[in-house]
Amino acid sequence: MIRTLLALLLVLPLSVQGATLRGGQGTAAAGVREGAEISICYNYGCLREDVVRFQAGTLARLGERLAVARTAAEERELLAEAVGRLYRVAGTQTPVGADRAGNFLDAEVHGRMDCIDHSTSTTRLLELVEARGWLRFHRVVEPARRTRFILQHFSAVVEVLSAAERIARLPPGQALAGCNCTEDGQVIEEAAEGDGGDRPGERYVVDSWFVDNGEPAVVLPLAEWLKGGGPNVQ
Repeated sequence: MIRTLLALLLVLPLSVQGATLRGGQGTAAAGVREGAEISICYNYGCLREDVVRFQAGTLARLGERLAVARTAAEERELLAEAVGRLYRVAGTQTPVGADRAGNFLDAEVHGRMDCIDHSTSTTRLLELVEARGWLRFHRVVEPARRTRFILQHFSAVVEVLSAAERIARLPPGQALAGCNCTEDGQVIEEAAEGDGGDRPGERYVVDSWFVDNGEPAVVLPLAEWLKGGGPNVQ
């Protein structure tokens, strides 16, 4: 997975979370309905960071695309696609356009990204989307870490919202009185037992380290990912 000294890996989890908080929510909230600037990490372990500017029109189209989702599963699929699009923009403004899946395919290339770079940067991108009100089924939570032998891997994570939390996120006037539904007829309710739906609190990784720059991120249940799930890349 990650070819980094064990001593360095032991201190990285704290730096990942700190960098995410500094570069994600604050920057995203500042733009509101305008463009936004997000800091993207690269060259392994967030050794380098560059600011990427996302134009208002690009973000508006992204929001319209995410609004199509009618279930949590659909939102995750569209979110994976959105993360890829945002990284594609980042690749035109920074060296991360050279990033390839895993660590071996782009070893020593300027702009390469390891899972520290990806988990930090992807969390910032997800926080940007969430700050715009475009996540209706999920919230962004802290990055996750899995350990296999002395190797560690990190990923951005989202968590499924409850029906009450989803209703609370609706803009004023969108939730119809006396019914858990929106004005366009979408019913908001908890997943029933045994129907295969998502349970509130379920977590999923949004892992962009598995793919080349600009491709949709890989989304997996956190439990599956912790057991080593995901494409066979190194």
